[in-house]
Amino acid sequence: MVNVTFSPERNVIGEDGTLYNNGDIAWILSSAALVMIMTPGVGFLYSGLLRRKNALSMLYLSLAVYAVITFQWFFWGYSLTFSATGGDFIGNLDNFGLKGILDEPSAGSDKLPGLTFVIYQSMFAAITPAIAVAGMAERGRIGPCLVFCFAWATIVYDPIACWTWAANGWGFKLGSLDFAGGGPVHMSSGTAALAYSLWLGKRRGYGTDRLAYKPHSVSHVILGTTFLWFGWFGFNGGSALGSNVRATQAFIVTNISAAAAGLTWCFLDYRLEKKWSAVGLCSGILAGLVGITPAAGFVGSPAALAIGVITAFFCNFGTKLKYLLRIDDAIDGFALHGIGGFVGSICTGLFADARVVTFDGTVIDGGWINHHWVQLGYQLATSVAIISYTFVVTSILLIAMDKIPGFSLRVSEEAEIVGVDEDQLGEWGYDYAETTRDIDGHIETESRDLKKSSDSGSAFEEKQAAGHPRDPHNFPQHDAHVHPHPHPKEEDSV
Repeated sequence: MVNVTFSPERNVIGEDGTLYNNGDIAWILSSAALVMIMTPGVGFLYSGLLRRKNALSMLYLSLAVYAVITFQWFFWGYSLTFSATGGDFIGNLDNFGLKGILDEPSAGSDKLPGLTFVIYQSMFAAITPAIAVAGMAERGRIGPCLVFCFAWATIVYDPIACWTWAANGWGFKLGSLDFAGGGPVHMSSGTAALAYSLWLGKRRGYGTDRLAYKPHSVSHVILGTTFLWFGWFGFNGGSALGSNVRATQAFIVTNISAAAAGLTWCFLDYRLEKKWSAVGLCSGILAGLVGITPAAGFVGSPAALAIGVITAFFCNFGTKLKYLLRIDDAIDGFALHGIGGFVGSICTGLFADARVVTFDGTVIDGGWINHHWVQLGYQLATSVAIISYTFVVTSILLIAMDKIPGFSLRVSEEAEIVGVDEDQLGEWGYDYAETTRDIDGHIETESRDLKKSSDSGSAFEEKQAAGHPRDPHNFPQHDAHVHPHPHPKEEDSV
């Protein structure tokens, strides 16, 4: 058992005499809770963007992935990322099962207990694969996806986080700047989503009117975006690893970038449709949040405004990339997170300000704004390495899993027709979710049966009278997802 003492101000003193400020501990624990709520926020966002018959699967995955990675982080994820004796590329198992953490200062700051840092960083580890599962939307199997997330966190996320943030990591020693996860979280998850989409192939009906639908619940999209914006204050603000002025600055620039990007995306979409799209606003907000993530603790407020506008511009046009590549990235995970994280990293090399980091006593050379020209090269090198490594290793993992009996990644065509919710979960997000059947491009309902029964009452009434239980599949329904445009509207892409 670890023995601790307290200062006269009731701050904790560790066994080695290190003084831990209670205010710092309280802020990081609060930030961990804020980041946690982001993972179900991703679920609501993804759920709202899909069709009703697949909506519940994304909500389920957001919590299931969080649970799987929480175990993985305790088991060996933290040790593979932050063990003090780790290598340039990945850590070791010195801290397997959190061994030796209780009596050590954190790997991120000697002003913070190790356990506090562990729980905070576990939230980053959990949300990253939750973002990546965008690639299996509407056609992926749940069980193999969870196995994929455990393996992917081990061989992709942990090494990238190690070389970015760990003291021994090659990117950290090179001098690359990433305050809160533009590379380990966003570039890796966005690239993984692209690889997942590419390997699974296009959804049934891709390129036809059947998939030219609007999001089934824009309310869910707004709710998910709200959770994410709210949680991002802990995501970026907490990455200062202390309750200080630098955390406040990260808080401020996060807000500015998100607001600027949201408005920019709205204007870009308005020029095409002359509509103020709610989905477009949410897409822009998320782009701004992703773009400011690597820069949050390094830039001033004017730079945050520029980063928001620049990231929204590139991400907005990045949503067209999937049409050029003919990849069915249903939720635009790569456009928002892959491209957004890359642009944010490059902007960090341009706008990193040596004056900002002194808010907590840190010293850096800064970026181009301080005439430190080589910083852009550092940012470019690590960003290209992260995207390349993620795509190659993720693709190998997907191919290998798909060849193992019982671990095929894609659902059957019949399952895709009835929906992932019914096929994989046996439950629905809505009790009227499956009231139409798309069989070879045609809608089949019981409407003809209802017509035939018009003289003696509806088919439903006959079934009820006969004691048959209510079946949500037997109700006619207008397909709200199909609209007359042959391709999805640009502002509907996230």
